[in-house]
Amino acid sequence: MTKKITVPVLEMSCAVCAGNVEKAVQAMPGVIEASVNFAANTLTVSYDFRKVSPADMKAAVQAIGYDLIIGEGNREELQEEAGRAHYRSLKRRTITAWCLAVPLMTVSMLFMHSAWANGVMLLLTLPILLYGGQPFFVNAWKQLRHRTANMDTLVALSTAIAFLFSCFNTFYPEFWSRRGIMPHVYFESAGMIVAFVLLGKLLEARAKNNTSSAIKKLMGLQPRTARRITGSGEEEVSVASLQPGDRIRIKPGEKIPVDGTVESGSSYVDESMISGEPLPVGKKIGDKVLTGTINQKGGFVITATQVGEDTVLAQIIRMVQEAQGSKAPVQRIADKISAWFVPSVMGIALLSFILWWSIGGNDYFSYGLLAAVSVLVIACPCALGLATPTALTMGIGRGAENHILIKDAFALENLCKVDCIVLDKTGTITEGHPAVSDEIWVQTPDDTVLSVLLSAEQQSEHPLASALVARLQEQGVTAAAPTENFQSLTGQGISVEYAGQTYWAGSLKMAGERAGEIPGPVRTKTDRWQDEGQSIICYGREQELLAFFALSDPIKQTSPVAITALQNQHIEVHLLSGDNRRTTAAVAGRLGITHLEAEVLPAGKEAYIQQLQQQGKTVAMVGDGINDSQALARADVSIAMGKGTDIAMDVAMVTLMTADLSRLPEAIALSRQTVRIIRENLFWAFIYNTTGIPVAAGILYPIAGILLDPMWAGAAMAFSSVSVVLNSLRLKRIDLK
Repeated sequence: MTKKITVPVLEMSCAVCAGNVEKAVQAMPGVIEASVNFAANTLTVSYDFRKVSPADMKAAVQAIGYDLIIGEGNREELQEEAGRAHYRSLKRRTITAWCLAVPLMTVSMLFMHSAWANGVMLLLTLPILLYGGQPFFVNAWKQLRHRTANMDTLVALSTAIAFLFSCFNTFYPEFWSRRGIMPHVYFESAGMIVAFVLLGKLLEARAKNNTSSAIKKLMGLQPRTARRITGSGEEEVSVASLQPGDRIRIKPGEKIPVDGTVESGSSYVDESMISGEPLPVGKKIGDKVLTGTINQKGGFVITATQVGEDTVLAQIIRMVQEAQGSKAPVQRIADKISAWFVPSVMGIALLSFILWWSIGGNDYFSYGLLAAVSVLVIACPCALGLATPTALTMGIGRGAENHILIKDAFALENLCKVDCIVLDKTGTITEGHPAVSDEIWVQTPDDTVLSVLLSAEQQSEHPLASALVARLQEQGVTAAAPTENFQSLTGQGISVEYAGQTYWAGSLKMAGERAGEIPGPVRTKTDRWQDEGQSIICYGREQELLAFFALSDPIKQTSPVAITALQNQHIEVHLLSGDNRRTTAAVAGRLGITHLEAEVLPAGKEAYIQQLQQQGKTVAMVGDGINDSQALARADVSIAMGKGTDIAMDVAMVTLMTADLSRLPEAIALSRQTVRIIRENLFWAFIYNTTGIPVAAGILYPIAGILLDPMWAGAAMAFSSVSVVLNSLRLKRIDLK
């Protein structure tokens, strides 16, 4: 019995922290899979709830110096509050550190030879380390107790070494002067390292806040209170206290607090935030309404059917959270590197110090110390850890804002590789229900002819009858007095009697049998309808022809534009349908699709996709997510069309929440842009560390006399993390059209 939850994680400072939390939870009995998103500060875990509980996970995480927010209540609110408190604390520490660091630098640069300079710098540096740097030392101690290390270890170690060495040189300068060595101090390096790292973390926290804006917008759709109807009247209650079966009054302009069914009253509801459809939808008794949608002018009472985490909006939020917490294959490489990175850096720092000292002796002791401290500071793997999750979080969030639900990082990364898309016809390219597209009246109709036709079709169970009924009702036709002797003639049509005359409606074959030859001009038009794959209903009275109607499943207005956009993206488009070949070919011809297959059963759709894959193509299948489940499961990327409660979240990797096929090329463009930014981030993160560490170790000193000051190493480390996050934030502004 498995369960999947996403919970906030507190106290993480770098990618190594995320790895530590992940490993601690993954090692617990009953945990199937655990994944930490450092950018979003969340843990997504699948587990057997009979063997392990969230409380057990919290205890395990607390044991290694971090924390989880668990419970069924307002986890996100608690995380936001913790995040705000952390940001306020970080801001205070940063401001304090810089207020002391600026005079510290002034003294070190202008008054370094003054007798009082070392004492003043010590007094300025001490509060920077004790207050500004406190989190680094506390976290480093926690890591040491559990025999692990992270970015805080590097910062704490480097600043502590620089500070203690400077203190020693301040109080016992004769130790070095007796050996002919100038006793340098590095208080400004220790203080500026903390100031720069704090500034980087502040900017990073501010930027990371923006990456979760999509989730915040979705959560903002949920109202906090509702007006519940009780036996004694109405009461305003918390939405969290509502139960299925509760009756709730919805007033004009209010957000609907739960999924439910209209019990009384009627109105129009703005469902654009869920379905993407701009026009308000009429709601009457028996209709379903969804959480977060906005009532317009009317008022009504609903009966709650799904509440809390069972609502459609809650499912969407959970899906986006889980997707943002999932890991793309490329990120796992970065995770593996981050896991051994810190111990390796500590080894490189020690080796740098030993090499400098062994090559230059006591004269180069200070250089060796500077090099070791610079390596410890510049090598922080934050940029590497942030490279993938920040881009994924932004990409998946941007998709959610555009009504594109991406189930996991694998889907987002794979979607950009698709070079072949297979589209189901009905409900994907077409509207999914028949409609009258054209009509010919052989004789001018009167009210009786129209009303008898409406009355007859209302009694028919044929799928095309409802389309004809809708057309007549749109024209204001009302049904005649009850007709008599209604007959359904299998394979032909229907017939009724009214005022002593027989009226009939059915196929061309029925028209030929009842009324003889069809007039030439009419035959020309019906032949064209057939060539276009449209269905035809003939209408007559006794032996005379009255009218002909063409019915088809209309192509969505956005389908031609979407398919052209896909072809412009160099994607091969295939049309797959269970409908007859003539209709399928007609639709394909109108859309410029050259690859099509008709009269295909579900197993045949799967085989068709398998055949394309055997040709070396990366195939995406777009369908309704239920009838096409075999084909969707076989495809490299599965995409479901739908809106509201009809979306097939459990079937497809990607769900287009609207009925708008133009979201599909947007989804592919989003995937391509996101993966491009991930690669950019990883490239710069790797380049930064592979070039920064040797420079910090002093490789340029023999060539150009350049030795990196630890202070500037701290600035470079802060800039690298912030630049990766800012690069990911570009996804907010990238045009997907």
